[in-house]
Amino acid sequence: MTAPVRYGPDDRLDAVLDDPAAGGTYVLVVDLSTSVSVEVGALGVREFPAGSYAYVGSAFGPGGFSRVDRHRRHLAGDEAGVHWHVDALTTRPEASFVVGLLAPGIDIECAVARRLPPGPVDAFGSSDCDCRTHLSMRSDVTTDRWATKLADTVATVA
Repeated sequence: MTAPVRYGPDDRLDAVLDDPAAGGTYVLVVDLSTSVSVEVGALGVREFPAGSYAYVGSAFGPGGFSRVDRHRRHLAGDEAGVHWHVDALTTRPEASFVVGLLAPGIDIECAVARRLPPGPVDAFGSSDCDCRTHLSMRSDVTTDRWATKLADTVATVA
């Protein structure tokens, strides 16, 4: 059991990881302050209720965990451009970054996603696997409490 590395809104990626370019699996925790309708690529317009979201992804490509930093910049309004499903959510002004949970060097994306409550949008972030979705949503617990539970889930799978 390996605890994930927590990457907060004010953290520098190179300060929390020895080698951010190495990559691994991540869980991006985002708050959505109000409900929104969002165009999500080929999935079309989807409804996202206000609440806390967890998106499970992998960062094994070029740049490794810099992908998570890119998501954080989206959520801060410092970067534009929609490339992945999650960008449709992270570019919304109603969304804010809470924490990234990083599992360096291991590919547990689908194992973690399958342990989370289903999100409001099927096939979100899972077009390259057979998971129902890689997006989960909770409105019944505080975001901080859910982030702790998510960290426990990642640690259990790792």
